[in-house]
Amino acid sequence: MLKVEDLESFYGASQALFGMALAIGAGEVVTLLGRNGMGKTTTVRSIMGLLRPQRGRILFEGREITGLPPYRVALAGIGLVPEGRQIFPNLTLRENLIATARTADGRPTAERGAWAEERIYALFPPLKERANSYGNQLSGGEQQMLAIGRALMTNPKLLILDEATEGLAPLVRAEIWRVLATLKAEGLAILVIDKNIEALSRIADRHCIIEKGRAVWSGTTAELQADRSVTERFLGL
Repeated sequence: MLKVEDLESFYGASQALFGMALAIGAGEVVTLLGRNGMGKTTTVRSIMGLLRPQRGRILFEGREITGLPPYRVALAGIGLVPEGRQIFPNLTLRENLIATARTADGRPTAERGAWAEERIYALFPPLKERANSYGNQLSGGEQQMLAIGRALMTNPKLLILDEATEGLAPLVRAEIWRVLATLKAEGLAILVIDKNIEALSRIADRHCIIEKGRAVWSGTTAELQADRSVTERFLGL
């Protein structure tokens, strides 16, 4: 579904990615792991068109999307839950959800089976009673649920979450993992960045570890759990 090949991205004169490679199949949950500053968010920004790569290719469903503007990447079928949530603070929760709502074919109408407002509330029941609250009135956990819901309202084929549970209370983290397991069971492909290896291992099919802008290890959950030296060397765990 998604193939990242030999990606090189820069911030000004500073190179951040050095031949980064990544692949995600349809319906797969893949993690992107690594210490802080190793290029995880840069990889996501490059995929989403927020940072234009200097070299390499990004293919989505066989179509090259390298360097496309973010709105065209979203229309292609990739939804992003960004680091820091980045919800609209001066819009209500409901307005946040519908602001970028699209069906799978790009039309702003809800069709059967598509993600729509009521389906988001069914996935995250606490959001329904907060529908008329402004974004800046929501707790961190509610904001993260909203950020996931907003991304789902674009009806993506691939959902990317950058720091899925960072800074959240344990009960909220558990809720996020429950939702991701539900989305996986429904066949949605997911790329997730997070530091909670134990929780990730319960839902992920494969893992990719990045160090200094390069993919240095990839494998299944069983392979990751079987080789303790991998997490010790590259993640400091």
